[in-house]
Amino acid sequence: MTHASHRTTTPGTGPSASAAAPALPLKAGSWAFDPLHSAVGFTIRHLGISKVRGRFNDLQAELVVGDTLETSSITATIGLASIDTGNADRDAHVRAADLLDVEKRPTMTFRSTRITGAGEDWTMDGDLTIGDVTRPVAFAVEFGGVVDVPVDGSRHAGFEATGEFRRSAFGLDFAPGLLGDVIKVSLEVQFVEPR
Repeated sequence: MTHASHRTTTPGTGPSASAAAPALPLKAGSWAFDPLHSAVGFTIRHLGISKVRGRFNDLQAELVVGDTLETSSITATIGLASIDTGNADRDAHVRAADLLDVEKRPTMTFRSTRITGAGEDWTMDGDLTIGDVTRPVAFAVEFGGVVDVPVDGSRHAGFEATGEFRRSAFGLDFAPGLLGDVIKVSLEVQFVEPR
């Protein structure tokens, strides 16, 4: 997710051109999120000399595939209290009111506004909301493909989305100098094709 100050529209992707817009290489419909094969991780600089890595264990997502990219969308919501950096004391401190304040900011939600690309490489622009602050961001998305699962015959699609944003843009400006401003995010998600 790179922080963006503006959005651009490429020719052929505006509302009036939706009939000519390309389609995602997926069956149209609402794809079910597969939480057992999905994860979201992050990294942030500590003291400017190393990185702290962690994950959020509460992730929900929805993928709606339309007839074109213009009518396709994805929404992902992360429960911020589910932060897990491998250290329970540190996680409790980060959740507290003087840092992340999960009582005030229980979730982080991304809603796509535009999807572009082809083949394996896609870009997903959208709005990221943390607490009461919303900013435009973008993800680079790698499409892993679609496969049949032999156990139950279901078809799964896999994606990896990566990007970054500045926490200060969302009012998360605690511990300057101790923690870096840029948070890098990586999501591995699977969805199940509608029957």
